[in-house]
Amino acid sequence: MAPYASDDSTTAGEVDEQRSGRRKAARYIVPVTVVGVAAATIGLVPALADSGDPDLPKITAQQLIEKIAESDVQQLSGTVKISTDLGLPDLGGLESGLLSGAAGKGGGEGGSSADPTAKLTELASGTHTLRVAADGPDKQKLSLLENAAEYSVIHNGKDVWGYDSKSNEVYHGTSSKSPEHGKDQQPPAMPKDFAEEALKAVDDTTSVTVDGTAQVAGRDAYKLVVEPKQSGSTVGAITIAVDAKTGMPLKFTLTPASGGAAVVDAGFTKVSFAAPAASTFDFTPPKGAKVTEEKDAGKASGETPRKAPGKPFDLGEAPGHKAGKGLGGHDGMKTIGEGWTAIATFDTGGEGVPSGKAGGEFGGFIDSLGDKVHGTFGSGTVFSTRLVNALVTDDGKVYAGLVTKDALVKAADAGK
Repeated sequence: MAPYASDDSTTAGEVDEQRSGRRKAARYIVPVTVVGVAAATIGLVPALADSGDPDLPKITAQQLIEKIAESDVQQLSGTVKISTDLGLPDLGGLESGLLSGAAGKGGGEGGSSADPTAKLTELASGTHTLRVAADGPDKQKLSLLENAAEYSVIHNGKDVWGYDSKSNEVYHGTSSKSPEHGKDQQPPAMPKDFAEEALKAVDDTTSVTVDGTAQVAGRDAYKLVVEPKQSGSTVGAITIAVDAKTGMPLKFTLTPASGGAAVVDAGFTKVSFAAPAASTFDFTPPKGAKVTEEKDAGKASGETPRKAPGKPFDLGEAPGHKAGKGLGGHDGMKTIGEGWTAIATFDTGGEGVPSGKAGGEFGGFIDSLGDKVHGTFGSGTVFSTRLVNALVTDDGKVYAGLVTKDALVKAADAGK
C-alpha cells in the first residue's frame, strides 16, 4: 500500500488544478433522483497488524474498530485535504448552476453566497484544502481555502456564521439543540465522518483487516483495510489510517474496483490535539459586508427559509445530502441483495429517460451521458460514475447501487 503523504503546502498550480477539478464535476440530469454513495456494510475478520514503520503494538481489526468507536477527541486544529473523483462528465459551466440549484439557490436571487447549505456542496467534487478547529461541541470552525479567497463557517455557542471573503457576504443563523447535539464534534469532510459511515453496520459480506502502520501528519497510525468479499461491486477497498494514541481516523481513502485514482481521499496534513485559542471562534462581520439573517433567507424569492443545521458542520443536513437516507427515502423502494452488491429499486411511475429522436434535443443530450442497455426486461439507460451506477428502464423503473452495469441489467431481468 502506498504511504500516506503529509504535505500542507498548496501551490498556485494546485489551486488551478482544484478549480479545474470543480469544473469537471456535475450532476446527471435524469427524470428521477439517483442518490449518492451509501455506506457499505462491514464484517469483522480479525487480523494482526504487520510489523512496520512505525513499530506499534499488534492489534486486531476488532480491537481497532473498538478503538475508533471509543475515541473522544474534543479539541483539535489542523489542515485537511479532500479529493473527490466520481468520474462525472465535463459539462462546463453547467456545473455551477446544478450545484447551486441543488443547494436551494444559495448565492442566487434571494440567497447568500455565504449560506453554508449552498457553499459546502462544493466539497462534493474536486480537490479542496480545509483548515479545521474544534473545542468541544459548541465551538467549531471550518475554512475552505480558495484561490485568493476564503470561505469560513464558525460555530460559537448558539451562533453560526458563514463568511465568503470573495463576495464579502455574511450569513448568520443559530444552532438548534437536539438529542444528537454535541455527539459529532468534528467538521464535515473529516476522515472521522467517512470512517464512521463505513463502519456503521456489520455483516459477513466484507473482509476487515489491519494492514501494517503508517505516519499521517506526523502521527503514528494503524491501517485498517475494508474490502468486499462479493464480486460485482464497484468498491475496491477502503483504507482508514487510525491514530494509534487517540483512535481518531486521520485519513480515509476509497478506491474503486476499476482501479486508478481514489474516489474519495480525505486526510490530515497537519493536526494538533491541543485546545485552539479562544479567539479562533470569534467572528464580527467585516465593515461593509452584506449580512443575511437566517430568518430572512429566501424571502426575496418566496422560498421557505432554511433552518441553520443543528450540527453546523454536518453536510448531512444540506439539501440533497441527507445522511443515512439514500434511496430509502423514496416511497416504494425495495432492496435486492445485501452488503456491497445491494441494489435499490423503485418505480417512478413515468416513462423512463427521453432518448434519441423521441426525446428531441434533450434526448440526444441524455444519450451522450448514459449507455443504452437491453435485456429481457426491455431496454433502458445506465448512468455511471466510478462508484455509483443507476439503470432507468424505458418503463420508468430505477435500479441503483455500488455495483457494475451488468449487475443492474441482471437485477432488472430478474424483476420482470
